[in-house]
Formats: sequence, structure tokens, C-alpha cells
Amino acid sequence: MKNHYRNTISISLTYLFLCLFITYVSSQSLIRQIPDDFNTDLKEVPYVQKHHEFSSRHYNVSHSKTVTGMRNLRPSTYSYKIETNVIDKFETRPFTVGGYNWILHVYLNGNTKDGGAGYVSLYVEIDKSGFDSAHQEVYADLRFYIFNRKERKYFTIQDTDVWRFNAFNTMWGFSQVLPVDTFKDPKNGYLYDGEHCEFGVDVTVPTPFEESETFSISSSSDKFTWRIENFSTLVKDAYSSVFSLGGKKWNLRMVPTGSGSGSGKYVSLFLQLSTNQRRAYEYIYVRVKFRVLNQRKLSNRESELRNWYGRTYSWGIVNLISFDDLRDSSKGFLVNDALIVEVQLEAISTTTYFP
Repeated sequence: MKNHYRNTISISLTYLFLCLFITYVSSQSLIRQIPDDFNTDLKEVPYVQKHHEFSSRHYNVSHSKTVTGMRNLRPSTYSYKIETNVIDKFETRPFTVGGYNWILHVYLNGNTKDGGAGYVSLYVEIDKSGFDSAHQEVYADLRFYIFNRKERKYFTIQDTDVWRFNAFNTMWGFSQVLPVDTFKDPKNGYLYDGEHCEFGVDVTVPTPFEESETFSISSSSDKFTWRIENFSTLVKDAYSSVFSLGGKKWNLRMVPTGSGSGSGKYVSLFLQLSTNQRRAYEYIYVRVKFRVLNQRKLSNRESELRNWYGRTYSWGIVNLISFDDLRDSSKGFLVNDALIVEVQLEAISTTTYFP
């Protein structure tokens, strides 16, 4: 009996120690797991999200939209001259563009919080107190300047896209405008007269357009036929009656002795737009076919004209048909001293203006 109790106690103690061991191992695993998981959640949030107003552009926009260059023209919105480079960061007084107040920010040694370490950084900030509502957005074109005394020109940087300012994004610009080493080397001309330098910015707030126009080209098959009697007796220019093609009034002018390079060798024909058929600033594109009709049912003589009617109201073909072909009666163009010409409109433009 005593052996039975002794065995039972041994089994119980063994089981108890086993349970304690399992509990200890599990607790150590849990203790290790919690810090590991906790540290995983403590990843640093990218700076663009934490300081959105200092971002030079949203992270997924290509740098290929940035345009740099040198220009003679000085800034038209605001210029900022600095006569010391002891201080790293500068900001101007507010200036007004498009009904809003703006401030130019200059980082001579770069805005390190926006990836600008080693570069000059330039930004423009809008005063959001001028917004009518918390959801208002202002779109602006920005061009930044750094004066180069050596070149007597301005280094410029701008984006091909507009910048969208709102209550949550009040500051936009470029974190990497010009390398600091390039800027601070006097041989390059950006620092002059010791520590002098000049920056600038153009801020343009586009407004919706109030005037516009729509240009279109339509096909046409309108034609006009003109029969000229007693052609051989003509010594001066001949004019047809006024006719309509494509909704416009026209007339034909024939030069029987030839014009320009066709003078003395060819008959010339011109299509003339009548007065008051276009606005003073309007250009009308026309594509027409000139034909000398063959009166013996042989092939016609054809030439194409493509041109714009604007300041010049008359265009034509100077070598429409040669004198030799007219004199040759077998070719059938001049019969009974009558010449028949035709003009066919194939395309004409229309411009609609608003308002």
C-alpha cells in the first residue's frame, strides 16, 4: 500500500513540474514576441506625410517635369537680396498675387527635412487666412530665380505642372535647386561682393478664361463654273460674278496674260474672298480645285490650291494652262473662242468665337 502511495506522489510531482516548465517556456516566448511586434509597428513615417507643407512635390511625380535654365529677364513678382550668408534660413515679408499673400522661403544650406541637404532650397508659402473656406484650393505656377553676377543672368527652376495650395498644403517649392558647393563658390558668380546674393520668384495664379474660339474644317463639294467668251480679245484682267462657296462670298479673277512666274506663258486664275466675309483677325483655311474644262470631253486641266485667307484675300494658280495648249485647237480647251473654268471647294475652315 505504501509503495502505491509513493508511486502516486511521484507521478503527481512529475506532472506538476512538467506543467510549470511548459508555462515558463510559453511566457518567455510571449515576452519576446510582444516587444518584437511592438517594434515592428514603430516604423518611421515618411517625412512627406509628417511635413506635407514642406514637400517639394508629391513623391510619385517624376522629376522630368522640372525645367531649369538661364534667362536675362529678372523676376516679375518678388526679388530678395541677401547681404550675408551667416544665417541659413530666410523668409520674406508677405507679397500679394492673385488676391493672396505669399512668402518666399530661402534655405542657403538646404532644407534637410525635405531631402535638400547639400542644396539650396526655395519655397513659396501661401497665407491660408485668406481662404474663404477650409476646402478652398488655389492653383499657382511658380518660377524661382537665383541671380548669377558672372553671367548677368538668372538661373531659373520651375515645374511644368501647376502647384495646388490648400489649408493642408500651404508651402510648395524645390528642395534641390542648386548644389551648395556650386552656389558658394565665388568663381561661379552666385555669391558676389563678399556674401551678396539675390533670389526671386514669379507667382502666377491662373484665372479661368473668359474668351475662347473653336476651329474646325468641314468638307464641301460646292463648285462654280465660269464661261469666258471672246477670250482671245481679253487684254486686261477679267472678273466673274460673285458666288457662294462654303457659306462665303467669292469671285474669280483671271489674268489672261499671266501673273508672276506665269507672265507671258500661262493663264493665271485667282479665287478672291469678298469683303466683310471674315473678322479682321480671322483666318480661313481653304482647299480648292481649279479646272480648265475640256470641251471635247478629253481630260481636264486641274490644279489644287491650299491656303489661308487672312490679310491676303486673293490666292490662285499662276500657271493654270499654257498659251500653247490654248492655241492648239485639237486639245479642246479653247473652242469658239470660249474658255470654261471651274472652281470646286473641297474643304473650308470655320472659327466660332466665345463670346
